[in-house]
Amino acid sequence: MIRSGTIMAATFVLAAAATLAPRAGYAETYAYVGNADSNDISVFKFDAASGEMTLVQTAAFVGVEKPGASTPLAVSPDKRVLIAGVRSQPFQAESFAIDAKTGQLTHLGNGPLADSMANIAFDRTGKVLFSASYGGNKVAANPVQANGVVAAPSQVIPTGLNAHAVLPSPDNRFVFATNLGSDQVLGFAFDAATGTLTAKDALTVKTPEKSGPRHFIFHPNGKFIYLLHELNADLAVYAYDADKGTWTEQQRVTTLPPGFTGKPWAADLHATPDGTFLYTSERGSNTLAAFKIEAASGRVSLIGSVPTETQPRGFAIDPTGRYLAAVGEVSNGMTVYKIDPASGALEKVKSYAVGKKPNWVEFVSLP
Repeated sequence: MIRSGTIMAATFVLAAAATLAPRAGYAETYAYVGNADSNDISVFKFDAASGEMTLVQTAAFVGVEKPGASTPLAVSPDKRVLIAGVRSQPFQAESFAIDAKTGQLTHLGNGPLADSMANIAFDRTGKVLFSASYGGNKVAANPVQANGVVAAPSQVIPTGLNAHAVLPSPDNRFVFATNLGSDQVLGFAFDAATGTLTAKDALTVKTPEKSGPRHFIFHPNGKFIYLLHELNADLAVYAYDADKGTWTEQQRVTTLPPGFTGKPWAADLHATPDGTFLYTSERGSNTLAAFKIEAASGRVSLIGSVPTETQPRGFAIDPTGRYLAAVGEVSNGMTVYKIDPASGALEKVKSYAVGKKPNWVEFVSLP
């Protein structure tokens, strides 16, 4: 005979298991926030059904004493490793293993970076880490070892003024890097077999004087590139020739909210995974701007702007394309917004405290 207490205990266990189990239709998703002054990463479990976050870990950097200017993050293509760029001396890349079940981070080791790097990015194989130095006017390539820790730089290449962002093309054949102070984007051929970059002058893209090209992204279909300019807050749309690696400008619009008369200070941009909507952050007005992407041409039209965290240097869109999380360097907070699937408009869900001087967000969905 089964006692009632046994039945109650079993019922409790089953209920708890149901609570902890992934919701049907959603992978387990985590958000990682790089905090420059805290020298750590806030790890949140993300509920893709409600948009709510739960802090599950604060992963401290190892062997770092002084805060850096920012904390760029990069996730390996296989989602097993997260690397943080340390911008205080000694300049290094901190590698963490991502636990496939819990999303939590375990420190793997540190490797040397060539300078204080404003931006880091894996190549599409996960075997090379690219980086760009704003103050050092250079880009570099570091081999990523089998254990996920970067080796010494295999290449350090001088650039124009203020290299800011670096990113490989979707097919991994080219790498591009912005030069904010020289108003240009540099292009390199990339040999993934050898991990070698070769500068190609024919791929250089010139931007308007004192526009300050900062961050850029590829449209999910690989046919368009979107480039955000820090100094005038313009968003430029380019057609991308994947065979030649060339950019052709199609459109240029402002990301500033109507009536803003302060100094532009644009920061970040991201598109939804389906390529329908694009968002930008602007630190002078502390706003997020939303745009609708026209599928055939890649051109954008403004949806509107919303106020957000103070000094919104970084944000990210979750893998479902239904939510956006923005952090404020001055507010030390993160706000999650729901993305309206029809209009692209942003609706605030909830705000959370994070570490000191947050500037980067990465979402990762784990099986």
